[in-house]
Amino acid sequence: MDEQNRTDKNILKKGIKRLAICLVLMFLGPTLLHLTLSNDDKPLYIPLFIISILLCISAILMLFIALNTIMDSMFKKNK
Repeated sequence: MDEQNRTDKNILKKGIKRLAICLVLMFLGPTLLHLTLSNDDKPLYIPLFIISILLCISAILMLFIALNTIMDSMFKKNK
């Protein structure tokens, strides 16, 4: 047991930064979606609807990537 399993702090910081981006997207996507759906008679309805759906999907993907990065920083063995 020469090799110690320790948390890689640089990867952990990267994961926390990704979680912060995810948090912004989690608020921005649904807020824009609500504003878009409440104004469906405007000319920019379809482009804003597509952008808001993409923001919601990217928030989910960013959450998965951030959690995967944090788990790698804790449990991945460094050689």
